[in-house]
Amino acid sequence: MSQANDNNSPHTPWQSREPPPDIDKLAKKFFERIKRLIPGRGRPVAFFIILLFIVIGASLWSAIYTVPSDSVAVVQRFGKYVGDVSPGLHFRFPFGIETTQIVPVKRQLKQEFGFTTPDATDPVQSPRENDAQRETQMVTGDLNAALVEWVVQYRISDPVKFLFEVREPSETLRYVSESVMREVVGDRTVDEVITIGRQQIESEALIKMQATSSKYAMGISIDQVQLKNINPPEPVQESFNEVNQAQQEKEKLINEARRDYNKVIPLAEGEKDQRIREADGYRLKRINEAKGDTARFNALYFEYVKAPEVTRKRIYLETMQKIMPNVTTKFILDTESQGILPLLNLDSVEVARHE
Repeated sequence: MSQANDNNSPHTPWQSREPPPDIDKLAKKFFERIKRLIPGRGRPVAFFIILLFIVIGASLWSAIYTVPSDSVAVVQRFGKYVGDVSPGLHFRFPFGIETTQIVPVKRQLKQEFGFTTPDATDPVQSPRENDAQRETQMVTGDLNAALVEWVVQYRISDPVKFLFEVREPSETLRYVSESVMREVVGDRTVDEVITIGRQQIESEALIKMQATSSKYAMGISIDQVQLKNINPPEPVQESFNEVNQAQQEKEKLINEARRDYNKVIPLAEGEKDQRIREADGYRLKRINEAKGDTARFNALYFEYVKAPEVTRKRIYLETMQKIMPNVTTKFILDTESQGILPLLNLDSVEVARHE
């Protein structure tokens, strides 16, 4: 085994087990070979050539840079802003004459308040270790306490303002977001914050954060404000859960009552409309019948006036024609003999014939 393994020194897989080469020795060997190739008087020229190559290599190394596809580079010459550079491979004046700062203008960034996402690469995405609990503690409009967690998603809309107008713009955005959220939550009751007012809080907070960012010329565009977990403080959390359960039971009973209402009332309304239509129909029927009877009586009266005897007999005969078929037993009297006339019992004959 090698000496490194005997000493239990860690090494990466790409490292050789042989001892690393001595850079000083290699450099001395390189310069000795140069001296052998060049006569004694030409040694300063050789060093000058080597120095020139080193300077040219360093210049090229510091002059070439690449801008990612989701970013732009802000170029400064002697500290003064000269312009933006689009994504791709670019060149600049070396040795600090021109400097560039990469700004991710097409990437959606976010800041978290009250919690931390593991393995976050953005140093300002998560709160500081001592500020996570403090950021969530808020007082509502009805003087109740609530623990509010939220996320702000934003983009860098103006890289020049983002870099030069405000010192520490990302940190400033955290302060602006916390201030606006406390203001919005402080205008509402704890029930609104935890239950029905979440969407309104998000919308109002988004508008106010964007207005403040524009006022401060931060070069930031707020895309979304999203509330996460909202809980009461731990000492009152159990009681608050009981209150929420009672409210849910109340809503359940109200919904059941509305369901029964919607089931019974439309049926009663339909029956009411049906009865009204039936009554209107009966009313129209009786009115039309009365008008018809009146018209018939007037027509009969006009005929009676013209011929009383004939009309009287006609009325008598028509009346008897309607009544006689409904009479089962009939007696015919002779006015002269005052006796009952014998009649053939047609009913018995008809019955016998059918039998």
